[in-house]
Amino acid sequence: MMIPLHASPVAIDPAQTGRWSAGRVAGSWVLATLGLALLAPLAQAQSWPARPLRMIVPFGAGGASDFVARIIAPRLQDNLGQPVVVENRAGAGGNLGLETAARAAPDGYAVFLGNVGTLAVNPHVFGASLKVDPLRDLAPVGLVSDTTTMLLVHPSLPVRSVKELIAFARARPGELNYASAGPGSLSHLQMELLAGQAGLKMVHIPYKSGAGQAVSDVVAGQVTITIQTLTSVVGFVAAGKLRPLAVTTAKRLPAYPAVPTLREQGMDIVSSSWQGLLVPTGTPPEAIRRLHAAIAAALPVPEVRERFATGATDVLLSASPAEFGEFMRAESQRWARVVRDAGVKAD
Repeated sequence: MMIPLHASPVAIDPAQTGRWSAGRVAGSWVLATLGLALLAPLAQAQSWPARPLRMIVPFGAGGASDFVARIIAPRLQDNLGQPVVVENRAGAGGNLGLETAARAAPDGYAVFLGNVGTLAVNPHVFGASLKVDPLRDLAPVGLVSDTTTMLLVHPSLPVRSVKELIAFARARPGELNYASAGPGSLSHLQMELLAGQAGLKMVHIPYKSGAGQAVSDVVAGQVTITIQTLTSVVGFVAAGKLRPLAVTTAKRLPAYPAVPTLREQGMDIVSSSWQGLLVPTGTPPEAIRRLHAAIAAALPVPEVRERFATGATDVLLSASPAEFGEFMRAESQRWARVVRDAGVKAD
């Protein structure tokens, strides 16, 4: 089973993702024991790693993926005894980094930090133009994290709830716009789900450069609505430059108890930005096993969980690489239906 190593509930809905759910582990001593037990084999078979590893991140600095990578890379370095260098390969909605990782040598020295977008959404949005298949060309190592996403508006918009937003938008069909991190991105699909369920007509403003510019333009008032990872907007929310209307998690966040979920406000939407580590298909099983063990030893560390929490990110560990692979396939099927129903295609 997947083991959540966090203080707040993981934003993965069993009703949406099949039989996957996140049961709690009782007590931090269990987490520490698990990590040490899985790390023990790292003392053996010292032929790998014999040189630095690179962690390919398919997005630029400052986003949720980079946030997670900068926290876990030093811990993996400590546990593996070799430097782990974060390599940001942003572009094409994450596809540049995805293709770079899939085509890397399968020797255990290239690790990919993929998320729901690159691994479960993009293959259905980009179709044949995407030259690699994550399920075929990458081997799962383990889930790492789950980041909350939040529905936000510019403070100038006179709405303070999803109900008010729906009423305001229905009275102005085609007048409101929303920003996304690009065509087919998670933020785009989440807004499509919301608009579809509420019967709204809004203008989509995609930002191929990613979430950073999208958030900046909403803060500036050039666009009025967006759904983004809380990691990317937490400072703007705290400063009152963005107004949160809902979180997309199954339950409210302890850090934002006054912000209701979409479900509480009548929308049947539960989703989040999960992330996990993968390697090129054909990587030696021993390297995969030791990478998973190193992750399992790193995630229970209190400092890691505390730093994740500052970005509204939960630590989430799959019990095995195979389980992560099954989870990824289930998520791919789930988002394939959303992409098809919304008629989303890459420009």
